[in-house]
Amino acid sequence: MSENQHSIENETIVSKTEDAVVLSFTVPASCDFYDGHFPEFKLLPAVGQFEIVTRFSKKYFGTQRFVPSAKRLKFSAPIVPNSRVVLDLQYNRAKQNVAFVLYEDGNREKEFSSGAFSVLPQES
Repeated sequence: MSENQHSIENETIVSKTEDAVVLSFTVPASCDFYDGHFPEFKLLPAVGQFEIVTRFSKKYFGTQRFVPSAKRLKFSAPIVPNSRVVLDLQYNRAKQNVAFVLYEDGNREKEFSSGAFSVLPQES
């Protein structure tokens, strides 16, 4: 069974190391997370933002999608349809956690969300 990509595909790798990746991508109006949030002013809900973060953590660091704990999650600004965003992921293998910042492409000062969460390595 294939994973639902929520129409967020073809991310661009801005930079990448073993324990860090910076990605740029568009959250298109066709993203199903916008359905029902809200008809008069569509925005990407926090659960959608976090799903995107954990999906890319799995893809680039091989972590499970299951998140044992999360802390310092902050959702600061709405992400509207067709927004171009940057996701900065930092993986601390020793502490088994991932820190993230999701911000507007071309404007590092406009953060949409940030935080850190515990991860487990992918099961073999």
